[in-house]
Amino acid sequence: MAETTYLEAIRQGIAEEMERDPRVFLLGEDIGALGGPFRVTEGLLDRFGPTRVIDTPVSELAIVGAAAGAAHMGLRPVCEMQFIDFIACAYDMITNYVATARYRGGLSTPLVIRGPSGGYVRGGPFHSQNPEAAFLHTPGLKLVCPATARDAKGLIKSAIRDDDPVLYFEHKYLYRRVKEDLPADPEILVPLGSARVARAGHHLTVVTWSAMVWKALEAAERLDREDGLSVEVLDLRSLVPLDDAAIVASLQRTNRVLIAHEDTRTGGMAGEIAARINELAFEWLDAPVRRVCAHDVPLPYAPPLEDYILPQAEDLVAACRWLANY
Repeated sequence: MAETTYLEAIRQGIAEEMERDPRVFLLGEDIGALGGPFRVTEGLLDRFGPTRVIDTPVSELAIVGAAAGAAHMGLRPVCEMQFIDFIACAYDMITNYVATARYRGGLSTPLVIRGPSGGYVRGGPFHSQNPEAAFLHTPGLKLVCPATARDAKGLIKSAIRDDDPVLYFEHKYLYRRVKEDLPADPEILVPLGSARVARAGHHLTVVTWSAMVWKALEAAERLDREDGLSVEVLDLRSLVPLDDAAIVASLQRTNRVLIAHEDTRTGGMAGEIAARINELAFEWLDAPVRRVCAHDVPLPYAPPLEDYILPQAEDLVAACRWLANY
């Protein structure tokens, strides 16, 4: 067993898939000699060579378009966005072409688009976004948001092996903060669309993903210590496909649900999850579904403002106390 960071786990997963399958290759801006802005691909150019680790021009549209063509021809490209915010530059290619290629023309498009997402790092409005909601309503795409080192590795491997396009949101706040002992030899695979119970509980459930899992765990520990509340934390891991069964099963254990995410409130994933709970398990609710999300403003650079706008553990504590006393 070796202690592995979230970032190293992603690198390990990519390298293992490149070793296993010669069709897997990487493309993105400065991913070769530099190893990407956060060094996720560091060392892979020396290991696999310039035909499989390709530095591209500064054009997200071109990166995704080239990857789509390669995928149609039988390869399995993994694209890096230097910051996931700039995936917007390829939005047309992703939603109008990549997501619909199988339906329109029977074209297999096994590609992964990955990149650093999220705030809590004082990155300002262009380097701190969580744009998953922009893609949730586009049929044909899968969305992955790991919270742990093990899941970061297991989900990137499953994403690369998947025959459909996968958007892989890796949270930059977790890159070097989250560490885990991972076995050196056994293969780690985490199926897409499978949630996990990060903390068992029986008074209420917090449904969340990515870096917010750690905020939820912090809040749950505080509530247990100060209020005697047993809070279950459900880590979705994948947003598409969404593990409806895991959400309903947790609700049936606790009868109260808080949905927490780092993205803005309006149009965020919390609304979709709340609607599904209403459709699938309304009779199990003992209180209204609550949500804790970011404020509907661009994320500022100033640390006090970022802390105010993004959800914090104390926000979750307050919302959980409200639910418990409803």
